[in-house]
Amino acid sequence: MSFTEALRYLDRHINLEARAGHFEDLSLGAMEALMALSADPHRTFRTIHVTGTNGKGSTATMIARLLQAKGLKVGRYSSPHLHSITERIEVDSEPISREDFATTVLELAQIEALTEHPNSYFELLTAAAYRWFAEVAVDVAVVEVGVLGRFDATNVIEADVAVVTNIGKDHTDGVGDWRRNIASEKAGIAKPTSTLVVGEPSADLLDIFEGEGAESTVVVNRDFELTDDQPAVGGRLIGVRTPRGLYEDVFLGVFGSHQATNASIALTATEEFFDAAIEDDVVAEAFGELALPGRAEVVGREPIVVLDGAHNPPAAHALAETLAVSFGGAQPRVFVLATLEPRDPADFIADVGVGPGDHVVAIAVNSPRSVAPERIVAAAEAAGALAESASDAEDAVERARVLAGVDGIVVVTGSLYAVGEARDVVA
Repeated sequence: MSFTEALRYLDRHINLEARAGHFEDLSLGAMEALMALSADPHRTFRTIHVTGTNGKGSTATMIARLLQAKGLKVGRYSSPHLHSITERIEVDSEPISREDFATTVLELAQIEALTEHPNSYFELLTAAAYRWFAEVAVDVAVVEVGVLGRFDATNVIEADVAVVTNIGKDHTDGVGDWRRNIASEKAGIAKPTSTLVVGEPSADLLDIFEGEGAESTVVVNRDFELTDDQPAVGGRLIGVRTPRGLYEDVFLGVFGSHQATNASIALTATEEFFDAAIEDDVVAEAFGELALPGRAEVVGREPIVVLDGAHNPPAAHALAETLAVSFGGAQPRVFVLATLEPRDPADFIADVGVGPGDHVVAIAVNSPRSVAPERIVAAAEAAGALAESASDAEDAVERARVLAGVDGIVVVTGSLYAVGEARDVVA
């Protein structure tokens, strides 16, 4: 099986990621059966499991870098990807090769033929990650949940540490007590032998997390907290109090105060994994050399070009703050913007702070849920911004650079698809 054939095989399976958060009849049965026929590769390594409405990708990356700086062989499973599906399965920051990916998928195709029920695209991809991590004998895998948690395909593992970054209104219809419902689903990644690290600060949800039955629960603003967070050249300067110590004057090489919050969660989770404080030089190495593609990522100068995959209200608010604090002097601002159904582009434009004096270049992206550029243009103009559309990401970035001039800033956002397509052009 070639890499292309492996992708075609996966594409023949239902893809829940493309269904805009509509799920029903969720069960781990098919995934458990696939793992049993695969000799349970996920039982051969230790795990840290990460979920949350926002920040789980950044937090998982930070945890993986801390583990690597400690000298462990570290697998990381994430979603979605920016360029190639191989990015989702990494060992020590290196994606699986196309050849190894194809071989692993072929093995799963042969195993799936023996199952009673078909698997989904994400189940097969998750199984591929677990098989590969077992094959190369990682010490620990940092596994990012796809959606929610309790019935996510990744949740066949019994994590040493389970992490919930936060609870927000995404992948939900917003009906009823959705916050508690979402919290319950995300808390479901904790097992009786897990330490559950909770980054969600809402006190009214604490009973849900503590009632899940983890071996212990570590909670933000009670057991750990940021003690300092301020802008620095090239990132942030932070301080973190954890159950085991105080980390002061830590340079975090990424932009945005929300990343400081993610760093505090990552540092606490890694401590819980080792049941010990983390050495200062390890923290300095992991955080100082940190790179988060597509998350307030600067890929150009004169004008500044920033790529950020914000796509929901909390992420848009975080991006607005980052632009104001870290890039406030760059004018004019030009946004290359794509959004996906079912989100209203007018809401995103308001949340990210687009208004009079700004310019929007709208595009469609390679997704069946892509919002028509005309709708984005209309929403931007209604917010008081100048707006136009472009045929694709390459044309949009080129046009945005002209509009921004050498002193301005170009911000590509609204969708990870847009970021991925733009990154192919500029990074």
